[in-house]
Amino acid sequence: MATSLLTPDELSSLAEGVKDGSIPVDTGFNTKARIKKYDLASEDSSLGVNVSSLDMINERFIRVFRLGLLEMLRTSPKVSGSQVQIVRFGDYLKGLKAPMSVNMIRMHPLRGFSIVVIDPTVVFSSLDSFFGGFGRGVGDLPPGRLFTPTESRIINMMLEVFFKSLKEAWSPIMPLEFELVSSEINPQFAQIADENDLVILTRFEAEGNIDAQGFIDLVYPYSSLKPIRELLRSRVQSGDGNEESDRQWRDELKDAVESSSLEARVLVGNVETSYGEIEAMREGDVLFFKKPDFARMSVNGLPAFDVQVGALGAQVAVQVERAYVPGLQ
Repeated sequence: MATSLLTPDELSSLAEGVKDGSIPVDTGFNTKARIKKYDLASEDSSLGVNVSSLDMINERFIRVFRLGLLEMLRTSPKVSGSQVQIVRFGDYLKGLKAPMSVNMIRMHPLRGFSIVVIDPTVVFSSLDSFFGGFGRGVGDLPPGRLFTPTESRIINMMLEVFFKSLKEAWSPIMPLEFELVSSEINPQFAQIADENDLVILTRFEAEGNIDAQGFIDLVYPYSSLKPIRELLRSRVQSGDGNEESDRQWRDELKDAVESSSLEARVLVGNVETSYGEIEAMREGDVLFFKKPDFARMSVNGLPAFDVQVGALGAQVAVQVERAYVPGLQ
């Protein structure tokens, strides 16, 4: 049975001493330490994924996605990406209203589900372009309006291009495989996370030929990217990981620079005179000047070396003595 180390009278005296100041309370170790509240049930976006790495992935994705849409639609819509955001899933859903093309996907080997949300304006603009139109959009649709089989086929074709482009954009980081799990028209049915959970949102703005502006959203659960955050961070610091390509590019650049043509001139000496003396000179006149220790070689007008002038066989030649140092005679 546990017993108290202090009697009630001793505890009362101790409390009175602390209250009236007769017993100091600021003694001990780490008295200046401060605590910070931390909720284990909440996620902190400052401790996880580096979104700048996702911005780099999205830039590669947009370039490939544009080419894919050009091949599919025979027209090139304008596609631009916004900065990656970390938001709560409930806040993201508040800005959406049915009907939309909401596609739940798996991105193997990332855990959990992600969603691709396509604005109806993008769907109808792509449909119009696919059948030879000018990429016209559509106005507001009733909330319960379903996509027709033709519209659904266009959506699936766009998703194929989307997955292919995203796979190529991620390839320098890690290989991904995409699986379409389900499709909905109401964003509220795509519960890839709880309302208070964090998600990573990337919005791609798409613009058709005739005033048809819409968006395509890619939403990752924050928890799906946390296991690979170190991999994403290292790729941002060291590039996309293709060292062989970088080495080949440097070698080709070096070869191109080394084969460039440059003009070299050798200045043997300087003569200070006046315009009148030059004008009065005639054939046979002699100019006297002090010969310096070295001649100066300039390359493309810039002094480069101090040289000795001489001959090599039947040709006049120079021998490099030292690199040019400003102020050194």
